[in-house]
Amino acid sequence: MEKTLKKMYITKIKLLNFRNYENQEILLDKNINIFYGDNAQGKTNIIESIFLCSIGKSFRTNKDKEMIKFDKNESSIYIEYKKIDREGNIKIELSDKKNIYVNGIKIKKLSELLGKLNIVIFTPDDIQILKEGPQKRRKFLDIMISQLRPNYVHILNLYNKTLEQRNNYLKQIKIENKPEDMLEIWDEKLAEYGQKIFLYRNEFIEKIKEKIKKIHNDITFEKENIEIKYESNCFDIEEYKKILKDRRKLDIIKGFTTKGIHRDDFVIYINNEQVNIYGSQGQNRTVILSLKIAEMQVIYDEIGEYPILLLDDFMSELDEKRRKNFLENINNKQVIITCTDKIKNLEKKHIFYQVKKGEIQ
Repeated sequence: MEKTLKKMYITKIKLLNFRNYENQEILLDKNINIFYGDNAQGKTNIIESIFLCSIGKSFRTNKDKEMIKFDKNESSIYIEYKKIDREGNIKIELSDKKNIYVNGIKIKKLSELLGKLNIVIFTPDDIQILKEGPQKRRKFLDIMISQLRPNYVHILNLYNKTLEQRNNYLKQIKIENKPEDMLEIWDEKLAEYGQKIFLYRNEFIEKIKEKIKKIHNDITFEKENIEIKYESNCFDIEEYKKILKDRRKLDIIKGFTTKGIHRDDFVIYINNEQVNIYGSQGQNRTVILSLKIAEMQVIYDEIGEYPILLLDDFMSELDEKRRKNFLENINNKQVIITCTDKIKNLEKKHIFYQVKKGEIQ
């Protein structure tokens, strides 16, 4: 008798007028699923549909209408999945507005979806988490935390709404000479929400730190020491309020809030040198690999099940050695891979699907 696998996995996907898919049903294996084919055939659309059912939004666009098939007015994605103790399904309808159903019941808030289907995604663009500005690194943290702490999204939205209101008022002070002391209202709220967000982010940075050292040691054969440093102004409510007050004149001149949780960052060092500045392309790729494997392990520790791995053309970015190291880390997980050619030398059980012009064979 097969022992209980501590992982969640998708059994079925149905796409209706989604991107270039008119009407497609896909049955997935609970191990490794490889979708291969030429570029622009619809491979990434499968990854996107799963991400959408997990997070509630796309990783490719902010406009839902872009996901509806050309010349159609509405679209839907339906996913069936299994966990250790239960089965479930998620349906997302896209038209003039987005409707989300969990087990047939329409949800009112995004937080009711988060955590139902946990994923970790790898894409070639992930290198930009290190190479580009702090926004990418905050987004990486936000996606991971929101799956495990749905209330985090609610607080983040409150912070962003307050930030927008404060920024609008800063412009009014500058243009219409509105009274400065009214900023106290928004400063109070920004500090309150900011500190809560800091506590969530700091908790998960610490969890990643705990995991990533061993992972990176193994991948680099103990040649590289990895360190992560979290940078924030929001660790203390009173301190953050003081910063907002001290920078008030500058914020009025600029017309936006120059310090806060919306400017947080984390920096990764390899052998005491900042990897995004001094690291080679190979080192940056290895760090991303370590970061994502650490993310998987943090999710497993939190919920007792491995998340689903989405690898969008990621294997092609790795040399043979890194690919081998990575494959050793994906036991007991459902993996959905897209690539242009069939991946060779895969020892683990897998199924190939050929993708051609929005159809799967």
